[in-house]
Order: sequence, then C-alpha cells, then structure tokens
Amino acid sequence: MSMPFYVSPEQSMKDKADYARKGIARGRSAVVLQYDGGILLVADNMSRTLHKISELYDRVAFAAVGRGNEFENLRLGGVRYADAHGYAYDRRDVTGRMLANAYAQTLGTVFSESNKPWEVEIVVAEVGDDADSDQIYRITFDGSVADEKGLVGMGGSAEAVTNALKERFDPAAPLSEALSAAMYALSHEQHERRELDAANLEVAILERAREHRKFRRIRGARLERLIEEARAADSSSSSGSEGSSNGNGAESGA
Repeated sequence: MSMPFYVSPEQSMKDKADYARKGIARGRSAVVLQYDGGILLVADNMSRTLHKISELYDRVAFAAVGRGNEFENLRLGGVRYADAHGYAYDRRDVTGRMLANAYAQTLGTVFSESNKPWEVEIVVAEVGDDADSDQIYRITFDGSVADEKGLVGMGGSAEAVTNALKERFDPAAPLSEALSAAMYALSHEQHERRELDAANLEVAILERAREHRKFRRIRGARLERLIEEARAADSSSSSGSEGSSNGNGAESGA
C-alpha cells in the first residue's frame, strides 16, 4: 500500500514563493518615483498593446510586472472596484490605500488557497495635493503591502534597479531629470545593460496640477523630446561631476 503524499505547509508556501519569484524574474522591471510635479511611472516594455502602466481612478495609477494576463485581470478588477465605490459613495473616497488593500486581499487569497500563485508584483500610486501626501504602495505576489517612500523598483532585478534609482533620485527634480534617473535605473537589469529609447519605454505621470483626472500617458514625439531632455540633463550632470572632481583634485594637490 502506497504512502499518501504529504508536503508541510512551510514547504508548500516556500515552493509557491520560489515559483512566483522565478516567473516575475523572467520579465523586465518598472519604477515609480516622485518628481517636482507629481509621480512618474516608467516600465521597460516593448509591447504597444499590453500596458504595464494604467489609470485606476482620478488620482490613482497602477504599474505591474510579471505575467501579463494575471496583472491585466488585477487592473480590470481594480478599475471596476474603484468605479463602483466612487459611484456608490463619493469619488474622494476612492484612495490608493483602499485599492492597495483590495489587491492585497486578492493576492493573499490566491497565494494561500490556490495551487499556483499569481506571478505578479504591482504598485498602486496616488498623487496628493502636495508631495508629502503622495502615496506609493507595493503589493507582492503573496499579498504583502509595503508603503514606499518616494520611489520603488520592482521586477526580476528589483534590488539592482532600486539601488541604481536611489543614486539619482531627487523628489524635487523636474520631469526630465526624473526620467533620466528612471532610465538609468532600468538600464541596470542584472542580466544585461542596454540603451533604452522610446520604442521600449512605457511612461506615464500622475500630474499634480492637472484638473480632475491626474493620469497622463507620455508617448510619441512628446516622449522622444523628453528622453532627449533627460539625456541632456544626464550629460550635464556628468560633466558637472567631473569638473567638481577635477577641481577638488587640483585643490588637494596645491
């Protein structure tokens, strides 16, 4: 008589977590960060049809990495939930925290009760009336929620991307410099270093000064101009650093 197959709960959860991480690691990364006019969302995405970044509600945006059909289901569910809540109560009652908690419950339930976890990692961002009231929440495949301060990198190379982003992050930077920092971070994928351009970038902002609906995509000629400005800002910054370093060296030598 064969023995029944048994896996401890601890081992089962570990196997699920490893499976989800490996799935997420196969995709490219995304970053979300503050800038002087709101919140910038940038994803390394060559697809023109499958968006990793989207609007959820008036002040709230969504960014995701991982398996596309799974995070698309989450996006649609979030939009419907926000619309229903805003219609039943008040549009101001729809917040990033509310949506982040709803996503956490969904992902946590799937992770604990399903044989296969969802291979996704998402960010819910809400722009406030000022920088101090901005909210950025990171929700992982197991339903864990982290309240991020100022910036977040996610995806298979999240640690490398986040560390690179911290090197250049400035919450008071203009949009072009914030995009420069985001591009610099996304070029630090662990498996390769490559040049990013408008063809493989998805960019959107939550613009604080914009009336009513704050979400706006940046693409086409507008994105190309912004990338040129970002590269110019990056070159200017590099030149300034070199000049400062040379000046310090001359002073020390004297």
